[in-house]
Amino acid sequence: MTIFDNMKFLLNIFRLIWRIWFYGIFLVTIIAIFPVLIVITSSDRFYPIFFKIARAWAKTNLFLMGFKAKISFEQAIHPKKSYMFIANHTSMIDVLLMLVVAKNPFVFVGKIELGKIPIFGYFYKRTCILVDRSSAKSRKEVYYRAQKRLKEGVSICIFPEGKVPDDERIVLDEFQNGAFGLAIEHQIPIVPISFYDCKKRFSYTFFSGSPGILRAKVHKFVETKSLKMSDRANLKKTLHTFLYQDLQSDLKNH
Repeated sequence: MTIFDNMKFLLNIFRLIWRIWFYGIFLVTIIAIFPVLIVITSSDRFYPIFFKIARAWAKTNLFLMGFKAKISFEQAIHPKKSYMFIANHTSMIDVLLMLVVAKNPFVFVGKIELGKIPIFGYFYKRTCILVDRSSAKSRKEVYYRAQKRLKEGVSICIFPEGKVPDDERIVLDEFQNGAFGLAIEHQIPIVPISFYDCKKRFSYTFFSGSPGILRAKVHKFVETKSLKMSDRANLKKTLHTFLYQDLQSDLKNH
């Protein structure tokens, strides 16, 4: 074996241990607060408390993984307003970073498969809105559940790509309609967010990634007060183009 091969082997050993460490602390930190979570996920009225704990949990996990969030804001998020948060989706740590970025209590709309993860899935099902994207009935139910939470003053977070692309060369996959229809329906601002480093730091390729900075930018909000449902397709296209160009520009400069 060459020196290069030896270094690569040692690096993969580190990454193996690092990945196991991630899954370990992910579950251990949930188990540590399990009794509290049982109580505060029993009713929607406790959700603001749950959200604060979830943010602390996310910050702890990122710190223990050697990540440091570096967030820039082009516009301040008002603590008492409801928003539709959207971002590109490239990694498992996107969820953690989103919890760090947004202080306003929000509910994730996520794929139903995550509800099958031991322990985590139990609380995920009780606090998030799950969608089976292969089922028209499920997508319709998600829409009504999101409407209910928005009326309660809680924000919504949707990764509009719907899933992490299998091909990591894809900068930004096509957007689904849900986030934009809900934002127009409830006349709430859309907050586009760019996650620049999550794929590089912790992609779904097992032997990859490293500790380091996780940059995120909260862009200027897109108002929907003057929009109608017939504007949904154009709104979706405009935001996709904007985030794609921003991510492409960052790739060229870093």
